[in-house]
Amino acid sequence: MDAILRLPAVKARTGLSRSSIYAKVRTGEFPKPVSIGLRSIGWIESEIQQWITDCVKASRKDAK
Repeated sequence: MDAILRLPAVKARTGLSRSSIYAKVRTGEFPKPVSIGLRSIGWIESEIQQWITDCVKASRKDAK
């Protein structure tokens, strides 16, 4: 079962700022958060890991 990551954990794992995360969500470049309460959101851990993996693959592909 996947964990739900809150914003500080997502920022730490991705190296992105809060504003960058939300900008990328708006443009579809980053996984959308899920609602975990009336005023709480989080991100699915496996989706964040897949995004990181995809970024690494893209960066390695461009380097060749």
